[in-house]
Amino acid sequence: MGTPLIELTNVTKNFGPVDVLKGVNFTVEEGKVTALVGDNGAGKSTLIKGLSGVQPFDGGTVTFRGEEVHVRSPRQASAMGIEVVYQDLALCENLDIVQNMFLGREEKFGGTLDEAAMEFAAQKALQSLSVRTVKSVRQKVSSLSGGQRQTVAIARSVLRNAKMVILDEPTAALGVAQTEQVLNLVRRLADNGIAVLIISHNLADVFEVADNVNVLYLGQMVAHLKVKNTNRDEVVAYITGSKSMTGVA
Repeated sequence: MGTPLIELTNVTKNFGPVDVLKGVNFTVEEGKVTALVGDNGAGKSTLIKGLSGVQPFDGGTVTFRGEEVHVRSPRQASAMGIEVVYQDLALCENLDIVQNMFLGREEKFGGTLDEAAMEFAAQKALQSLSVRTVKSVRQKVSSLSGGQRQTVAIARSVLRNAKMVILDEPTAALGVAQTEQVLNLVRRLADNGIAVLIISHNLADVFEVADNVNVLYLGQMVAHLKVKNTNRDEVVAYITGSKSMTGVA
């Protein structure tokens, strides 16, 4: 096994007297889909916010490709190649796909927007993920299905040369066909060498697409498991606390 893209060692986060993350150890590898699961209040959102610089960790060590880093802001995380696709997707429905993918980072030529270059780059990003469900990159987001919107949000992160993409409940509120479409896209991200961290309550999705699954329980990482060596009952046991010793399989 090579050096992980991201490695957390004894990471902590407190909010006043409340210890939300209690010495968490965690790794994410390039070209792999890593799942993070746990019940509500386990600390999943806090861990994501720490990785993305929204709420920096209070203690512990974070390394990026073996070098210690201090992620203090979302801008710094993005510059490192860490992109987050939140559950609300952060898309503007009144804008088209190209405008959404370049929102806040528009390309210019001769003092005006370089629409041709942005359109070409958007199409290239979608093609790199073998996306065939979007008819035109000039479609308004308001006309897209839930699965297509998720696709645009994920492709936007690829456009930014992401090294790691964090997906927060990517299949929530999607139908069966759209869920399958998004999970195939997640797998293609990893096959393209990107490290994918997926946070999900849906264990069926986790077992379909993930290589590794990590379980948080009340702020502690209680299990690091390879999906091929575990099963849903074991993962549920860790999630509920009925099995509490750290597992590595």
